[in-house]
Amino acid sequence: MKQSELEGLQNWFADYVATFDDIPYPGQQNIRLKIEHTRMVCRMMNRLTEGEKMNDADCTLAAAVALLHDVGRFPQYRRWGTFRDAASDNHARLAIETISEHNILCDLDATERLMVEEAVRFHNLLALPERYKSPTDRFIRLIRDADKLDIWRVFVEHFSKPSDQRASAVTLGFPELPGVSMPCLEQLLAGEVVRLDSVTSVNDFKLLLLSWVFDLNFASSYRMLRHDGYCESLALLLPNEDKVRSALNLVKQYIERKISA
Repeated sequence: MKQSELEGLQNWFADYVATFDDIPYPGQQNIRLKIEHTRMVCRMMNRLTEGEKMNDADCTLAAAVALLHDVGRFPQYRRWGTFRDAASDNHARLAIETISEHNILCDLDATERLMVEEAVRFHNLLALPERYKSPTDRFIRLIRDADKLDIWRVFVEHFSKPSDQRASAVTLGFPELPGVSMPCLEQLLAGEVVRLDSVTSVNDFKLLLLSWVFDLNFASSYRMLRHDGYCESLALLLPNEDKVRSALNLVKQYIERKISA
């Protein structure tokens, strides 16, 4: 993929998201949240591809995936007023629909177009499919890691702000309840990614975010996670209970093992 093609996509993205400026406050906070998330995922992707020493063409293609991975969030929020897929539609499917509707990948060759589309389509799955149409799953794994790395940032920064400045969609409408639920905690203690359908509160959602350490794909991702300290910041937002502390220690040890492997 050429740099000029990426710049064309960047220009299109800026024009496209500007069409959502008419969404009134407080919804505009959530639109701005996703624009900033996209910008930061692009930055995370750049750090990842540098860390993995990828060539220039692949770095550019990965940057395009990062730019487009959440483009479905904008029509999703306009139509349903939420970023919760279960209460609206799969935002990855909406992203592919938007990409197709605007025909923005028409200048790419067929192989590159397929790799971008599959990476966008599969970036939010709980588990990756066994088969792909594209010749590599590398870009799918890259965007899944870059996305997670920035969602950790979004969540930590959300709770550092005064309540009246928080974007309402970050916690997906889950209630603030004391403690954590045992199904979520047990999944985390078992070294599994916590399922969203097990989450019943904001604290459970924090456990889900922490469990993402079991689904990162690159050594660079673990190094970035440790460097940025988001797991430690999330840990401070959880109840100080024995089983929660055990789960946090498990997560920390897992990160260190993956870095030293």
